[in-house]
Amino acid sequence: MKALLALSLLAVSIWQPAQALAADAAAGEQVFRRICSTCHIATAEGRRGVGPTLFGVVGRKSGTVDGFRYSPANQAAGIVWTPEILDKYIANPREVVPGTSMTYAGLRNDADRANVIAYLQTLK
Repeated sequence: MKALLALSLLAVSIWQPAQALAADAAAGEQVFRRICSTCHIATAEGRRGVGPTLFGVVGRKSGTVDGFRYSPANQAAGIVWTPEILDKYIANPREVVPGTSMTYAGLRNDADRANVIAYLQTLK
């Protein structure tokens, strides 16, 4: 039984970094187009959506896109959108920023989130 537990723990420790390395920006673009583009754009300029542009979001401070009207919660959050924070936020926006006006309930699929974040990292 101990051997099985040790093997399971080893498999989890090996799988998690491999999953992070396996993120696919092209697949993330497809998820973005299917889910995120309802409210967000992925370009520096373009039509204003319900949500702010996500162009350059990785490394940006929350609530700082010029011309977009953020909720007070997002303006005050003081978050820098790292891949780790984005992962948590995309999974459950209201848990990371209580009071956010983002109505999306969250993307539960780990691989889809990793792929979307890989795609967002290409938007510079």
